Amino acid sequence: MRRPTVLWTAGLLVAAAGCGLTSGSPMVDDVRPGTIGRGEPLKGAELTVTSKSFTEQLILGAIMGIAFEAAGADVLDRTGIQGSIGSREAVRKGDADAGYEYTGTAWITYLGHSDPITDPQAQWEAVRKEDAKNGLTWLPPSALDNTYALAMNQDNHKKYGTNDLSEVAALSKSDPSAVTLCVEVEFANRADGLPGMQKAYGMSIPTGNITQMDTGIIYTQVAKGTCTYGEVFTTDGRIKSMNLVVMDDDKHFFPNYNAAPVINTKTLKKWPAITGVLDPITKKLNNSVAQDLNAKVDVDGEDPHQVALDWMKQEGFVK
Repeated sequence: MRRPTVLWTAGLLVAAAGCGLTSGSPMVDDVRPGTIGRGEPLKGAELTVTSKSFTEQLILGAIMGIAFEAAGADVLDRTGIQGSIGSREAVRKGDADAGYEYTGTAWITYLGHSDPITDPQAQWEAVRKEDAKNGLTWLPPSALDNTYALAMNQDNHKKYGTNDLSEVAALSKSDPSAVTLCVEVEFANRADGLPGMQKAYGMSIPTGNITQMDTGIIYTQVAKGTCTYGEVFTTDGRIKSMNLVVMDDDKHFFPNYNAAPVINTKTLKKWPAITGVLDPITKKLNNSVAQDLNAKVDVDGEDPHQVALDWMKQEGFVK
């Protein structure tokens, strides 16, 4: 489950009642078709877009809504719902029509599986197949994979030279005092977090070498070198802004959290052009793009919707 970094209202009020939606506001961007939306295939459609409340989700929700606008739809913005369940339930129940979701979140949190699927395409296929019975259609996924990782600053990277988690495990055995960790409370206790990672890689890190703290503090402490390694999310903009080095998960332990559009199946049957509108955009999304966009919000303080609009225009998707 992805955690919030910065909470924004996105210009609307969302109350947590029922599926989490009681209000929204129309998107009124002055956009025209660029490389997507030509011929306005969604003209006449009234579509509601939703998202969770953390930065990346707000940006993805805005990207989707802007795409629908350019294709001729009237769009209601119900992005920014607290937690994961609310936005999913909104699409499942038909209170919203679409949003970007993560394959790993669906597989583990919503569908109740304990073991993730290592191959990202196979993970998406499994989620798509199982969620079809819930009235949800998963469109093709992006390369954007917002999963866990360990990262270190440049000085420690030069000092210890680790590039993947197997090398971190080796260092923890050859020089136990060198491997200190800053992690969230949740990561410290999740089966797909620290306990599982240590088991998968044969690590045995002393409890005294592990410090639990809030997400945002982890990045600053790792950048300072207070901890040799810190738990990060692979699409977080602070990785680039703080010039951190991410360790490769060479045994593919962490679940795949690839972002993909999830559409209410009834909506998609009525407006099948949604697929063609979103596919080119989803193909452009990867970790580097996400880090850049997230940093504009979390580091530079820009508005998520404006960041999304600027990127859509920069890529030529809309005019």
